Amino acid sequence: MTAARLITPGALGALIANRCEPGAVTVIGLTGSVAAGQSTLATELAAVLAPRLRVEVVQTDGFLLPNDELESRGLMLRKGYPETYDIAALSVTLEAARVRPVRIPGYSHALYDVDPALARTIDRPDLVLVEGLGFAPAGGDSSVAQSLDSLVYLDATEEDLEHWFVERFMALWRAAEQDPSSFYAQFRTMGETQARGFARTVVWRRINLPNLQEHIVRARPLADILLHKSRDHSLRLVRPDSPAWG
Repeated sequence: MTAARLITPGALGALIANRCEPGAVTVIGLTGSVAAGQSTLATELAAVLAPRLRVEVVQTDGFLLPNDELESRGLMLRKGYPETYDIAALSVTLEAARVRPVRIPGYSHALYDVDPALARTIDRPDLVLVEGLGFAPAGGDSSVAQSLDSLVYLDATEEDLEHWFVERFMALWRAAEQDPSSFYAQFRTMGETQARGFARTVVWRRINLPNLQEHIVRARPLADILLHKSRDHSLRLVRPDSPAWG
């Protein structure tokens, strides 16, 4: 295997731009574990590519089933698992985005739910950069992956992912002190040490880590571009068109 080399968002953007077909809508997925940093990387790539391409970033979180439906199905503690997404709507929307304007649902991390106020319409951009979960085949359904022209997988060690997840949880926990409507306001009864322990032992190790190990990682062998992210947030290109890493 060729040694992984450092790569900047600019160089990664050039690699992605080379996969775009002039005059057509290119759809590229960006996935990895919860807390790997897909949203941040997607924003950086959109900024890098903006001078050359019209880019729309789409979050798969918008295609999560609403909380009331997850509650009724007993799935709230499995949020982010394959069965909590409207996979059919996601795949149909990505296919339709190639030929006509489509309405994209939005998701609020503060509310921890789909937010109709964040929905927007995209109209045949040069590149649709789809970031989040939901790309791994589940139950024999690989329709979302088949809707993509290319897939980028953002890999990291489980230790680093846990660290980033806990820090993100705590940032939302702190923000909730000034926002009683936040989903995380319910955790403000906990002290900081207790909240940090809850994020690590309950939310990460019992929910998000098993989801990574059992489901999300199945998208890694499908990736056309495989990246590895270090604790300092530097990126290494393992290699383009790699079937696996590690």
